[in-house]
Amino acid sequence: MRRHEEGATPTDRDAESGWEVVHPLGGTSLDGVRMAGFRDRIAAGLDLRVLPQPSVVVVIELGGNPVAVESATGNQQMTSLVASLSPGPARIRGERIECVEVCLSPRAAYALLGVSPRELDGSVTPLDDLWGRHERRLREQLTDATTWHERLALMDGFLTKRASGAPPMSPEVAAAWDTIVARRGRIRVGDLATSCGWSRKRLWSRFSAQIGLTPKRAAMLVRFDHAARALRAGRSPSDVALACGYSDQPHLHRDVLALAGCTPGALGDRAASAD
Repeated sequence: MRRHEEGATPTDRDAESGWEVVHPLGGTSLDGVRMAGFRDRIAAGLDLRVLPQPSVVVVIELGGNPVAVESATGNQQMTSLVASLSPGPARIRGERIECVEVCLSPRAAYALLGVSPRELDGSVTPLDDLWGRHERRLREQLTDATTWHERLALMDGFLTKRASGAPPMSPEVAAAWDTIVARRGRIRVGDLATSCGWSRKRLWSRFSAQIGLTPKRAAMLVRFDHAARALRAGRSPSDVALACGYSDQPHLHRDVLALAGCTPGALGDRAASAD
């Protein structure tokens, strides 16, 4: 699972520390979909504080050991989960973790989840609440598979089948999201509406229904994601505030506190201590 707070991503560094990390050869069949398999090879256990990110994350645990998820919506035990575009940090704990993780762009999530992102309301939700018997059957197939290559191919095929005939996101909403990402969250809602040829009210309503966040909140999340990466890389809060488009350092402080649950300085310190 991605180590957002510590500043590491699934790399050889994770494998050297006891995590087996496997990515699909040749990528995935769908745009906006990334996936990997994870296994705790030395039974060290998992205890991570995960930061919000501009992706919807699906995790399917294969070892029969549920993970404990602590978030703003409460504490839950789950064998599979979907984390929406969350407004705050979460803590995930588990033992002997072996799982498949899928990261979905909002456009892919709209097609694949089967529910409006608005219904998830920034929560961490059991995946079987969304996919029902299809989730249970998929988890059985993934568990029975003997290799990571087979597991990731099964996951890719399952998602490709779900995407077939799924309703597409409206072009205007997709373009608005792409603009927010391209501008790293540094854009006014009024300018987004103008680029779509919509009123602010219509953009707000359609965007919220299909992305799960308001345009303003989405821009805040994308801007925070870039700021958090820079802070974890060791850049000073003052430099990050200027580079990432915050009005001043207190503005950065407020956003990081709201989304990460700590100060910018503490976020950078945690990354340094993990190195």
